[in-house]
Amino acid sequence: MATSTFLSLSCTPQSMLHSKHKSQTQSSTMSLVSPQLVQKHLYSPLRHNVSSLKPKRIHVGGLVKASMNNNKDVHVLSKEHLAVSLAKYVADLSEKYIREKGRFTVVLSPGPVKYLRKLVEPPYCDTIDWSKWHIFLVDERVVPKTHVDSNYKLANDSFISKVPIPPLNVSTIDDALPADGAADVYETTLRRLVTSNVISTSSLTGFPKFDLMLLDMGPDGHVASLFPGYPAVNETSKWVTYLKNAPKPPPERITFTLPVINATSNIAMVVTGAGKADAVYSALEKGPNDNKLPIQKVNPEGDIKWFLDKGAASRLYR
Repeated sequence: MATSTFLSLSCTPQSMLHSKHKSQTQSSTMSLVSPQLVQKHLYSPLRHNVSSLKPKRIHVGGLVKASMNNNKDVHVLSKEHLAVSLAKYVADLSEKYIREKGRFTVVLSPGPVKYLRKLVEPPYCDTIDWSKWHIFLVDERVVPKTHVDSNYKLANDSFISKVPIPPLNVSTIDDALPADGAADVYETTLRRLVTSNVISTSSLTGFPKFDLMLLDMGPDGHVASLFPGYPAVNETSKWVTYLKNAPKPPPERITFTLPVINATSNIAMVVTGAGKADAVYSALEKGPNDNKLPIQKVNPEGDIKWFLDKGAASRLYR
């Protein structure tokens, strides 16, 4: 298993992390609501026959908006407020799991990584105990780690290299192997970390249970590298599977399977852009027998919180 190159650019050294007062974090929290934002988001109700649906909570710029369906936790924010809200959400979970378990297991995907930018700034970069973080990738393109298409490179350049996470706590694929071999080795790595109690397991399914998974989805409703109509979507026994014919380049990928995704304690679904509005609508307004898209099969044991911008949420309103 290869690991990342460690480089701390923005954060205070680990020995100083606990010298900051908790009030520093609290005082940095900014209000997510402005009168202009609230006025702008007074949308009409959903396009839906709501007579048989349960309430859902949609938060617009921090304001709770009532709509209908399946009690989903949905936040609609500007991109800047999304980054602020996501940082607080992740930092709070980090504190919770480190306090309870002494570690925090986080799975990254390329889309949400850029919205972690507030975590590499004060106060979070100086108050989070980065030494207890363990990083994984929900999927990866089978290319060298220095390649522009590498998910690891994207995550490392924009986040991992900017905080003092120990290099041995970052699990990446062996990019010298073909897709099937890389998937097998990555699964072996996960199993070893389960055995050593770094990763928990689901009491319901026995699959690895990560503390937090940050996910995005494509306009076609794919999550990770689980694409509509591909056999990998239906994999139920493996932890990690592979593709050699992905519908967009590069063709060789490894990916967590749906049972692993659904065993997660907390999923942050970070989706931006009007091009994904139809897929968001399908995911949040699906009927009980409508599971055609991979995103519609994401149903975690734990909590899922949606972080949307106005474009991605546009079909939820008239």
